[in-house]
Amino acid sequence: MIAPETARLLRKTVARFVDREVRPVANRLEEGKEFPWELFRRAADLGFFRMRYPKEKGGAGGNATLFNIMCEELARGYMSLAAITAMQCLMCTDFIFKFGTDAIRDEYFHPAMRGEKVGAFCLTEPDAGTDLASIRTIAEPDGDGYVINGLKTWITNAPVADMFTVLCLTDRKSGLKGANFFLVDRKTAGVSVSKKFDKMGTRAAVIAEVAFENARVPAANRLGEEGRGMANLMRILAEIRAMTAALSLGLARAAYDDSLRYVKERHAFGSPIGSYQLIRAKIANMATEIEASRLMLYWVTDMLDRGAKCLKEASMAKYFVSEVACRACDEATRIFGAYSYSNEYDVNRYFRDTRFLLFGGGTSEILQDIIGRELGL
Repeated sequence: MIAPETARLLRKTVARFVDREVRPVANRLEEGKEFPWELFRRAADLGFFRMRYPKEKGGAGGNATLFNIMCEELARGYMSLAAITAMQCLMCTDFIFKFGTDAIRDEYFHPAMRGEKVGAFCLTEPDAGTDLASIRTIAEPDGDGYVINGLKTWITNAPVADMFTVLCLTDRKSGLKGANFFLVDRKTAGVSVSKKFDKMGTRAAVIAEVAFENARVPAANRLGEEGRGMANLMRILAEIRAMTAALSLGLARAAYDDSLRYVKERHAFGSPIGSYQLIRAKIANMATEIEASRLMLYWVTDMLDRGAKCLKEASMAKYFVSEVACRACDEATRIFGAYSYSNEYDVNRYFRDTRFLLFGGGTSEILQDIIGRELGL
């Protein structure tokens, strides 16, 4: 059990870092569209990448609640940095930590915790996004290892990654029952990365395609028992969706904070615009939905910390809070008016970054379907 004071101290620590070091440079980094190396290394120095791993294994000993507090505060400052951090200490390293050999963890996991190696998580393919049953990347057993062929797309961190956690089929006939995760070093012969995508938002969270052409990996690089890839993915799916809800909450808070400050400062017709009923209604709605989002998210993280099954609840949180973030950022642009159309204002970036939240961790449409099935429909 993590003491409430620990949670408050962590939030204060991350918020101080965000306000002093992240927010002042966020727009400049966004314009540059380059991986934010300096902030990445600072996040590592502050122990953010180690947050959710046990102390006895080189982690910081945090739980799901602390991890999501960190994600929320980072997203309040800069969504690109928050997305990179989440990738580094959840998706790309979880399987390495749980299923890698001691030698693999020494070579890849521990350097990733120190910020010395960057990781990426390779699920999506050109014809397989939500529908993972359609993946085509194959890892064929060959002697004392596997040979991987296939193409992965929309891979966060790919242009700068040192290693990839890759979902492959080892037996096409078995479908997802033959799915496994593999650790692939970037220097492996046959691995190539495309030029980075030019995106609408989260521009410093660089993304590209990763191709595997007869890329050979040792048998030890299979992460988990044969055929257990999807089952192992399902174990962290609730964590991924809770994390995406935390990113959404942080962004919604940023839009709300800027809007509240602006309506007190901006005057029209002789009065602060916050004195007008329609503007007050926008602020009230944003504040109410943010409070509801906070309660929902940390209800889910409490379930995760207790080891309770919560795929339905995590799906609800991700669906609800990401939509709240979109509404909050849209309302912020309406409140700021023409100023929101300028890239010089943070609300412009918030509006662009919200679209990332609608796709990562499952689209709203697929989550609605999952929730319905979890309700017995």
